[in-house]
Amino acid sequence: MSLTLVCWYTNFHYTLSNLFADTSASLDLENELKRYFGFSKFRGPQGAIVRDMLAGKDLLVVLPTGGGKSLCYQLPALLSEGLTIVVSPLIALMKDQVDVLRSRKAPVAVFHSLQSNEERRDTLQFLRSGGCRLLYVAPERFRAAGFLESLQGHQIDRFAIDEAHCLSQWGHDFRPDYLRLGEAIRALGNPPVAAFTATATPIVRDDISANLGLRDPVIRVSGFARDNLAFRVRRVSGEKDKLEAVRALVRRWKTGIIYCATRKKVEKVSQALSEQGASVISYHGGMDGNARENAQNRFMAREYDIAVATNAFGMGIDRADVRFVIHYELPGSPEAYYQEAGRAGRDGEPGECELLYNYADRRTQEFFIEGSNPSAALIRTIYNSLRTLSDERHELRLTVDDLVDHQSERVNPMAVSTALGILARSGWIERFDIPGRRMKGTRLLRPKQSAAALPLDDQALREKRRRDDQKLESIISFCEHSSGCRQDWILDYFGEESRQRCGRCDHCTSREDPDLRAPTADEQLLARQLLSGVARMSRRAGPRSWEARFGKSKILDSLIGVSPTGPTAEYVEQLSTFGLLADEPKKRLQAVFRELEKRHYLTTDRSEGFPLLGISDRGVNVLLDGQTCHLDWDSIPGKKVVRQRRQKKSDSSADTPALTGDDQKLFERLRELRREVAAERGVPAFTIFHDQTLAELAEERPNSIDSALQIKGIGPAKVKKELPLFLETIRGWSENRT
Repeated sequence: MSLTLVCWYTNFHYTLSNLFADTSASLDLENELKRYFGFSKFRGPQGAIVRDMLAGKDLLVVLPTGGGKSLCYQLPALLSEGLTIVVSPLIALMKDQVDVLRSRKAPVAVFHSLQSNEERRDTLQFLRSGGCRLLYVAPERFRAAGFLESLQGHQIDRFAIDEAHCLSQWGHDFRPDYLRLGEAIRALGNPPVAAFTATATPIVRDDISANLGLRDPVIRVSGFARDNLAFRVRRVSGEKDKLEAVRALVRRWKTGIIYCATRKKVEKVSQALSEQGASVISYHGGMDGNARENAQNRFMAREYDIAVATNAFGMGIDRADVRFVIHYELPGSPEAYYQEAGRAGRDGEPGECELLYNYADRRTQEFFIEGSNPSAALIRTIYNSLRTLSDERHELRLTVDDLVDHQSERVNPMAVSTALGILARSGWIERFDIPGRRMKGTRLLRPKQSAAALPLDDQALREKRRRDDQKLESIISFCEHSSGCRQDWILDYFGEESRQRCGRCDHCTSREDPDLRAPTADEQLLARQLLSGVARMSRRAGPRSWEARFGKSKILDSLIGVSPTGPTAEYVEQLSTFGLLADEPKKRLQAVFRELEKRHYLTTDRSEGFPLLGISDRGVNVLLDGQTCHLDWDSIPGKKVVRQRRQKKSDSSADTPALTGDDQKLFERLRELRREVAAERGVPAFTIFHDQTLAELAEERPNSIDSALQIKGIGPAKVKKELPLFLETIRGWSENRT
């Protein structure tokens, strides 16, 4: 296209934009919405986006899954005179939208790789007729210069790009073919561009805008607050815990999607649910294309209630009655998590989003990150291997595993596959299909060029790895977010203004499992004692907050009185909670700790490189305010023993002296003093002295530290801190009575 033609085209669109602005103002868009789509009103920002598009503005729109993005470019196209090009990455997604539009007699066409030659000729003829308003096309079509030439004679009103995060290497689903779109837009005379995505952070939005060359774009970020979805994180200890949780969740809900990180896990979970009698189908990249398409179609047709899948089961899944989405393992980023979780509740009815969190799952994602980010050195090594192994035609027919086997050092097969992709995008190799085989061959396009000539940007490669690592840490942070609304966390991450608490997530509701019974007095006391032990081993940060300082094992050892070692030994040994639970079985205490973590009374801080145990806001409420601690006490060992001991105490009262007269009055005074000390220090009263100890102090009335040390519950730590004040009170009481 000549410069003159481009300038004419640009001026034409400027004039056309003004015309659109007038048209937008004069049209009753609600009536047009009803005429074409049957809706009486727009949802959320849809109306504003449609008006912006009709006014010829460049847009960058971030609307989550189910937010109604497709209508935002379909309606302006149907109201315009020229052609709207829609770029979409999935054939199935394009086909679904085209079928719906054709059922409404809309002038729409589609280009994709599965069409026959006759179908493509018909599409081209339809375009030449000038009757087409919407053309759906996959980004791969822009590889062919002939395709662009076929479009250049048409009046193109706008260029809409769906799943625009694929443009950014910082996005969660980067696709190299999207990078050609900016060049294609310029070749078509720079028509107005509208980029749509469900998941784009501010960094990704900047990258999209730069790659497309958007001109002063209107940026609309909205809809991340899904009021019908409940986001929950459930801590699980391992595979057994996970499967039990999945079975329970599936029994509670009917239709849903379960995302697993690996193909192996997909098969395992599918089998477990099938044995339970669930209507379940599997989907993963190890299945051939026909099997995957069949699985997706049957799930969408509601032949199956549950799909167990890897993240390959993604774009284009729009089943309205999905009631739940379970992440069996940790996803790689908040973007991936939110897009997948957002497939629940597309009909506006309540949906449940449950993430089964085990910190050990990060290793799987670290493996994926390593595979997605080969170093410049590895890319050059793989290129040298291709040159060495290629035939006289500079071709080779080897699988990724074959290439891995030819390396002198062990490498991640995923990293090799990614390296091949980078070389292909850079124009150094070409990948081609081999008839009759599920593999691709490789052709060297610059066989005489050495690996040293590869124009690799080492800094950019390192930066992408850093950002991928950062995203993983972000999703871990989301899982370990111990207080505050989870949806508010999501809004903040994606750069949308926060609002009031959602009222549905696990933090907002603090909803306990209805099957959990209320704890007994002894169980409640034990939970508070453990929380007190964590607090004592933490660094005080405020009246109701502590900074984690020690790991769980050291805190547990302190509570049962194991002699400490190291530089903090003296400090630990002098704590009032040291040896506090020496009579409790260690396994029982470990089980209570697990429950406290699982139900978010405790937090884990890994900023120092190893897990440090801290107290959440929920835990503080139990510790300082006496709120009920809801745990699955029936799963904790030693429960019956505790009850027997408690029954014995209540029957005989052998462990608590029966006080009368002045002893009882002194006991009450000591209890009052204990409350005053506890309130001043902001700690539970029992951490000062137990009732049993106060009763013996009231009865024995010791007049020295040595005599007081004979009383159970008074150790070295108490001698320095609490005991002097209580002995002084006892002496004052005795003097007043003489």
